[in-house]
Amino acid sequence: MKVEISNQAKIPTRFGIFHAKSFREYQHDGVILEHLVVFSEVLPEVPLVRVHSECLTGDVFGSRKCDCGPELAFAMEKINEHGGMLIYLRQEGRGIGLFNKINAYKLQDEGMDTVEANEALGFAKDAREYGIVGEIFKHFNIKKIKLLTNNPRKIDEMQRYAECVRDSIIIEPNEYNKNYLNVKKEKLGHLL
Repeated sequence: MKVEISNQAKIPTRFGIFHAKSFREYQHDGVILEHLVVFSEVLPEVPLVRVHSECLTGDVFGSRKCDCGPELAFAMEKINEHGGMLIYLRQEGRGIGLFNKINAYKLQDEGMDTVEANEALGFAKDAREYGIVGEIFKHFNIKKIKLLTNNPRKIDEMQRYAECVRDSIIIEPNEYNKNYLNVKKEKLGHLL
């Protein structure tokens, strides 16, 4: 895997002051993805890590159809408090992209759940890849992490790159995402 790493810069946020580096990933098909790693000034020996896939609708616009925005905020607060890093992967819509995600939203508006909608569009229920995380962990010399997730697949994937202990990330459901969270639990095996 070909990867370029940016310089390091400070980012003052509403959660605290962090450092950041961007990792440019050159994929086999010529696609270039630019991921962001936001981390505390001092990384503990076993850092708290959140691997968060981009969700423009939830993270930026505050969509209540998912739990992504609140999970991101929760993770940033915890990382500021305990030390660690947030790896923000450019994998919108569980890896199907923004255009297809909006098409999946339309199918959800018509009664499908998130998994059914992705599959109806010809995609896997979760098309994300995590190879870049291994490169990020190598760069930071990370061997063991405390992973902030409810996703058992993500735990398995991270175990390929570092010894991993899970820390849950529970967000209060709302009237718009209750069914979404149930589908994550029932069809994707999330530990909710």
